[in-house]
Amino acid sequence: MNDTATANAYLKTKVMTASREELRLMLIDGAIKFAQQALHGLEANDQEEIYAGFSQCRDIILELLNTIKPEHAPDVAKSVKDLYTFMYGELVKSSMKKDQGILREVISLLEYDRETWVLTMSKVAEERNSLSIANATPTQPEQVAAQRSISFQA
Repeated sequence: MNDTATANAYLKTKVMTASREELRLMLIDGAIKFAQQALHGLEANDQEEIYAGFSQCRDIILELLNTIKPEHAPDVAKSVKDLYTFMYGELVKSSMKKDQGILREVISLLEYDRETWVLTMSKVAEERNSLSIANATPTQPEQVAAQRSISFQA
């Protein structure tokens, strides 16, 4: 198996076993990577790299936009949708004008979004851990006995 096939197999396994939160993080990382590729292409005047970077980044932004579910927090969902819609428009503008400044702003927004998402994932993990500890079934005999004790009053 060559290096590319090994990398592809690893990536496929990583994606197939990732949680929804981790998948979203992977998408954000991909958007940043491809936006940086487009920026590098603009700096080097490499049309193929420019096209590939912009088109992949736009596709990922659209995927992020289409996967937002407003059921749990409609206000947050609207804000995030507005942010991704803005970034998509800025990507289109940057690619048409070959404007590195606009693209750098989009990269900055994506990096901020990534930082925010990582913090959110940490917070959710903490809450899940504290919930699972609070709801844990006792395993020590003393704990089981304490839960089963019955008080008799005469």
